[in-house]
Amino acid sequence: HVQLVESGGGSVQAGGSLTLSCVASGSTWYTRYCMGWFRQIPGKEREGLATIYTPGAYTQYVDSVKGRFTISHDVAKRTLSLQMSNIESEDTATYYCALDVLERGCSPTTVFHIWGQGTQVTVS
Repeated sequence: HVQLVESGGGSVQAGGSLTLSCVASGSTWYTRYCMGWFRQIPGKEREGLATIYTPGAYTQYVDSVKGRFTISHDVAKRTLSLQMSNIESEDTATYYCALDVLERGCSPTTVFHIWGQGTQVTVS
């Protein structure tokens, strides 16, 4: 059973930067899997932002964050990161990481089955 725990959220000024982390733990692990970052604003649907596939570190981004956010994955440490730069007020949300075992089709529209609890990002 895999658990995901996000950290790194907080308050940040518009135009600033922030890095979120997601650590995976558990006795079960995988060799081919997709991990992603999502966010949700109260009253709105959860939005997929970026995904990364292992092996190969193939990444995909949605247009709203492309060029501003960077997803990365330290395989050995089982840690997923999201570097956020040039942050905008519209980025205020709860951010979640997710994981799923996939042979193909890793993208922000993938249906994930393992989720973290979320970390809040507030832009002032």
